[in-house]
Amino acid sequence: MSGYSDPHESKHDLFTLGHTSTSISLACGLAKARDLKGEKENIIAIIGDGSLSGGEALEGLDFAPELNSNLIIVVNDNDMSIAENHGGLYKNLKLLRDTDGKAECNLFKAMGLDYLFVKDGNDTRQLIDAFEKVKDTDHPVVVHICTQKGKGYPPAEDNKENWHYCMPFDVKTGKPSYSFHSENYYDMTADFLLKKMKEDKTVVAISSATPTVLGFTADRRKEAGQQFVDVGIAEEHAVALASGIAANGGKPVYGVYSTFIQRTYDQLSQDLCINNNPATIIVSEASVFGMNDVTHLGIFDIPMISNIPNMVYLAPATKEEYFAVLDWSISQKQHPVAIRVPGGSVNSGGEPATRDFGILNKYQVTQKGSKAAIIALGTFYTLGKNAANEIAEKTGVQPTLINPLYITGMDEQLLEELKANHDVVLTIEDGILDGGFGEKIARFYGNSDVKVLNYGLKKEFLDRFDVNEVLHNNRLTKEQIAEDIMRFF
Repeated sequence: MSGYSDPHESKHDLFTLGHTSTSISLACGLAKARDLKGEKENIIAIIGDGSLSGGEALEGLDFAPELNSNLIIVVNDNDMSIAENHGGLYKNLKLLRDTDGKAECNLFKAMGLDYLFVKDGNDTRQLIDAFEKVKDTDHPVVVHICTQKGKGYPPAEDNKENWHYCMPFDVKTGKPSYSFHSENYYDMTADFLLKKMKEDKTVVAISSATPTVLGFTADRRKEAGQQFVDVGIAEEHAVALASGIAANGGKPVYGVYSTFIQRTYDQLSQDLCINNNPATIIVSEASVFGMNDVTHLGIFDIPMISNIPNMVYLAPATKEEYFAVLDWSISQKQHPVAIRVPGGSVNSGGEPATRDFGILNKYQVTQKGSKAAIIALGTFYTLGKNAANEIAEKTGVQPTLINPLYITGMDEQLLEELKANHDVVLTIEDGILDGGFGEKIARFYGNSDVKVLNYGLKKEFLDRFDVNEVLHNNRLTKEQIAEDIMRFF
C-alpha cells in the first residue's frame, strides 16, 4: 500500500505524488488537454485546506477560471494542516464556515470561481447531493466541504496533530504498539533552540507546516512564543523570510525535511545566497536512512545545495559536531549555512567538537595512515571508520581516515599532501553520486597519479526500499569497500 496517490494501485490515481498543494495545477493540465481533444469527462481536483497555503495551490486557483470549462475543485476543510493552520486566508475559510458559505468575502469567488458549500462533509448524503449538482458543469467550481479531522475515531479526534501520522497502534486503546525512548535529533534540537531563545531574543525558529522537524511540539511552540514561526506549507517563503530576518539583524533557523527543500532552489540561490545573509537551515532526513517513499526521498540535497555560491553546507558526523556547528552557525554573521542532520540513530563521538568552524573547508584527519585515504562524509563517517579497520585487518596497512564536514569546499592543502604517500583516495557520501561531494575530490586529482573511488548512491528513484539492500547494491558495506581497495595493494 502506498501512502500517497499511485497509478500502479488505482486507475483513479492519475499521478504519483506525495508533496502537497499540487492537485489543482495538475487537474488544470488534465482539463486543458481534454478541451484540446474535444472530450467531455469531469476533471476533479481534491485538496485539503492546509495545502492551500502552498504557493502552487494559489497559482492553480488563480489559473483555473481561465479554462472556462469543466473543472471541479473539492476543498476538504477540516481546519487543520499537520498542526494548526497558519496564514491570512484561513480567516476567510473560518468566516465561510461560520456563515455556511454565505459571507460576501469569499476567497474562491474573488478568484473568479463558482462556489458551493457543504456544511457537513462527513455526511455522505450531503456529499452526494453536492456532487450531483456540479457533475458535468461547464465552468470551474469549488466545492467547499467542512469535515472533522480524525472523524470516527475518538483518539484521533481529540489529538489531531499527533494522529496526522502514527506508528502501529492498538485500535481499542489508541496506544502505540511500540515505545521509543532513545535519543533523537528532533527533541534535542528543540531543547537547544529554546535555550538559545531565552539567551537571545533575536533567535527565531521557522517551520513550513512541519513544526516537529525541529522538535517543536505544541507545548514547545507555546514556550517559544513569537520566537517560533510556522509559515504554513510555503517553503519558498520560509527561505526568503529567513533571509529577510538575517538581513535585519535577526538569527533565523529554518528547519525543513530534505525532500521539501527541493522546492526552494530559487530562493536559496537568489534571495539568500546572492545576498549572503547569515541564515541557518537545518536539513533533516537527508539520508538513505530517512523517509523511503518515492516522493519523499532525502538523498538529492547535496548536488542541489552544495553547488550554490556563498552557501556553506555542513555534514556533521556526530551529535557533538552537529550541535557545535549549529551553535557556530547561529552566532556567525558571514555566511548562509545549511546543516545536514546525521541520519539513522544518534551517534556520539565521545568528546566535544572544538575546531574553529569559521576557518572554512578544513578537513579533520582522525586517523593517520598511508597508501589509502578514506574521506567519509557525515552520516557515513562511521562506515568509513569501519571500512578503514577492515582494510587494516586484512592487509596490515592502516588507511588515513578523514572527516571532511564541509560539503561545499575542498581542503586543497590536505588533498595535495595526501599525494606524497597515498595511491588511492575513497570518498563516501550518504546521497547520490552524480553532482555530489565525491566528484569534486575526483576532479581535484584528475591530473595526478592518485586513483579516486567514489562511493554513494546511484541516481534513481527508490520506493519503499530495504536500506541494507540498497547499501549492498551500491557497494556501501565495509567488506565491499575493503575488497575494492585491496586490488591497489
